[in-house]
Formats: sequence, structure tokens, C-alpha cells
Amino acid sequence: MKFGFTMRAVCAAVALAGAAMVPAAHAGTASKTKYPLVLVHGFIGFDNIVGIQYFYTIPDALRDDGATVYIASVNPSQTTEFRGEELIQQMKQWAAKDGVTKFNLIGHSHGGPTVRYAAGTVPTMVASVSTVAGTHFGSKVADEILAGTTPGGAFDQTATAGLQLISWLTGNKTTSDANLLVALNALSTPGSVAFNAKYPAGAPTTTCGQGPSSAKVAGNNILFYSFSGTSLKTNSSDISDALLAYTGDYFKGEANDGLVSRCSSHWGKVIKDNYPWNHLDEINQVLGGIGQGAPEPAAFYKQHANRLKWAFL
Repeated sequence: MKFGFTMRAVCAAVALAGAAMVPAAHAGTASKTKYPLVLVHGFIGFDNIVGIQYFYTIPDALRDDGATVYIASVNPSQTTEFRGEELIQQMKQWAAKDGVTKFNLIGHSHGGPTVRYAAGTVPTMVASVSTVAGTHFGSKVADEILAGTTPGGAFDQTATAGLQLISWLTGNKTTSDANLLVALNALSTPGSVAFNAKYPAGAPTTTCGQGPSSAKVAGNNILFYSFSGTSLKTNSSDISDALLAYTGDYFKGEANDGLVSRCSSHWGKVIKDNYPWNHLDEINQVLGGIGQGAPEPAAFYKQHANRLKWAFL
């Protein structure tokens, strides 16, 4: 592998980062939905590591505005189905513990297909599916890394070890299952096509278009929403911006957030697909380092919770 590609692959893998409920006193009620919200992280993601949340400051902001919020902990680097099964088990535990009947699922990056899997597998437990920069049609970054990575090679082994460390730090019980190439295949264009054929509810009806705002899954009506950003360098003091600008070159001019293209993020009703955010700004990372004048991510999630509230969800 050439040195240039190796550095690009390392940058791309690092940048592709894309739980229990904690009660809090509520200052407002605008985000108080009928069914609890569940936040689901993406590839190389986590629920909480050394006190830092993947959805940085967002859960507390939602709770302060009246929402009940659960944070999922799924494997940072596995198939969509594997992650989805972990999510479902946590949903069942929360339902049994707190008497919850349905959930509003919100997934970022690989969390997008993950929540779709849950909706397709246990539709009676899902009121809505919302995806933020979901990898619904794959990521060209994953395609490129796969094309240049030797299975079992030094990069594969090193990256997989790093992913297992992330899983261990977050307390996930399936740490040893984290695997770089398994996840990249799930995030690839061919892998996404195969997954979509099994779980089509909410799919766009035209190329880069919208899907239905609601769809029946085994007789259960579920609402589908999607959002994404299309910016790369948004904050000169945020080191992740340079990485995302680098990986953004893989898209050869197609609008993207550094890891997911605008069109790939479409699923269900597209509320907005060109926020001035990159892939990490969408979850208020790194540590709130968004661009000047960009919408506050926590306010965005609260606004969407209010949308769900008025949809009686």
C-alpha cells in the first residue's frame, strides 16, 4: 500500500466516528414526547467515554427541555444487524424496567441503518425513525478504505485493535467482536444495497429524492425523517475539520459532510440536507467545536423532539 493512501486511510478510519436513562429536573416541556427518545451512535462511536458523550451535551439539553432520553451502547465496528440486535435488547430492557411501549429512535451515521434494522425487526416497539447523516446508500470513504486494505494486514490489525479498545472503554459487552473490515463492508455501497433490499421501509422513491414520511412495517405505522450537513471545514481550531476535509475529497465534488454524501443521507421525509455542519458537528463534536453562525446542534435536536411531540409521538 502506498504511503499516501495509508495516511488517508488512517485519517478516514479515525474520522469515521461517526446506557441508561438519567432523570433530570426539567426546565421546559417543548421536547416532552409521548414516547422516549433513543440516541444511537455511529461507526467508531460510543455512548460515553471518560465522561464525554458521543452526542455532546445533547442528552442533557433534551432532558432539561422535558424529554425522556435513553443512550444506546452498541458495538462501534460491526454489521448493521449485529448493532441492531444489541439496540433491540436494550430497548426490551428499558421497556420492561420503565413500562415503555414504544420509542422514537434517532441514529447518527451508521446509527441510521441501525435504527432502521430495529424498526424492521420489532416494529411494534418503534414510533419513529430519524437519521442524521445516515449511511443509507453507503460511504465512498468506506469503499476506498476497503479497496486499499489487505485483510489481516498491519493496518487492518491495528485499526481493529483500536476499535476494540474504544468498545472496552465504553463498557460494551461485545468488545472482542469489533472488526474493521466487517464494519466497512456494512458501510460500503454494495453492503448498503443488500441491507436496503431487506429493510426498504422509508426508502426514497427517486434517486436522491425523498421517501414516504410514514410507512407500514408489519402493519405498524412508523414515521421516517432524515437530516444531514454538507460542510467540511467549519472551525479552524477543530483538528477534526482537517481530517474531514481530507476524506471529503473521496466524493469528487459531490456534496458531503466529510464521510456521508447528501444523497446517501436521504431516507423518509428529508427535513433538511444541507446544514452548515460536517459529520462531527452533527453531534456537537469535537467538544462543541462547530462553525461560527452554524445552528446549535442541541437546539436542533430539541426542535426535532418538538416535531415528534406535535406528531403525537
